[in-house]
Amino acid sequence: EPVKTSRNMAYYPAEFVERIRMIKQLQEERYMPLRVIKDLLEEDPDRAKALIELGDRLLEHALASESERISAAEVRRYDVPQEVLDRLAELEVLTPDEDGYSPTDVRIVEAISRFRAGGYEERIGFTVYDTLRYKKAMAELVAQEVDVLMERLAGEMDPDEAMALIEAGNQPLNDLLAAMHTKALVAELERRRGSDPSADGSGSDS
Repeated sequence: EPVKTSRNMAYYPAEFVERIRMIKQLQEERYMPLRVIKDLLEEDPDRAKALIELGDRLLEHALASESERISAAEVRRYDVPQEVLDRLAELEVLTPDEDGYSPTDVRIVEAISRFRAGGYEERIGFTVYDTLRYKKAMAELVAQEVDVLMERLAGEMDPDEAMALIEAGNQPLNDLLAAMHTKALVAELERRRGSDPSADGSGSDS
């Protein structure tokens, strides 16, 4: 309760200011609805602080790995036409700035260069727009991934320990995604050929 000094003036305790600051952070930086924030603060205000801290650490870590810039001239050595690079930037698959491209931008350009060298070209229908389905799928997957990390690690583990755990999981996660992509491809091709025993719903071995 505030201490009212006049009709239009009141003093609030310092922790009230901190609570408002946390609400604004969760609302503006984590896009949480007010009703969710209310439940979170009433249930465990320390966990709310942990969510903010872990989220900030994750973002700092991600941005640090993207802080290096590679010049446009160096990127052009991958033999990807400038109009392709420009279109990828328009689609926000690449995010160059006035200083050049990020390390992950360069890895994308390198992959596209290898696709083109292998015959994936516009003349047979492959265009930069094919990257959009991967961009969309990855955005949905990463949103779920961040939710899981926040739910399981925030407040349960020291932020440094949580970041070490996340860092250790990066390469295994990439390997897992590649392997599961291969398995899904095989399953889809078998389904289309009609050789999947479970395709008719019977599940029999006949």
